[in-house]
Amino acid sequence: MAKVTIYTRQFCPYCSRALALLKDKKVDFTEIDAGMSAALKDEMIRRSGGGRTFPQIFVGDRHIGGCDDMVALDHAGKLDPILTGT
Repeated sequence: MAKVTIYTRQFCPYCSRALALLKDKKVDFTEIDAGMSAALKDEMIRRSGGGRTFPQIFVGDRHIGGCDDMVALDHAGKLDPILTGT
């Protein structure tokens, strides 16, 4: 399974939804709370190619977008292959 990193901030409903989906899929992930850290938010924006909204989600080095993007991938049946690298 690929390494998943998710940049979040507190009290973000989209972050909560994305985290719940990852937990439901039993995916190990690293959560980075970047909401109160300018340095971490800058890192998130740089890694995502300009994404400023929360969350920003990465599978390995691949940026898959935010919560809505991940949910859309899941509904299309494309998220599991990305997560498993198949």
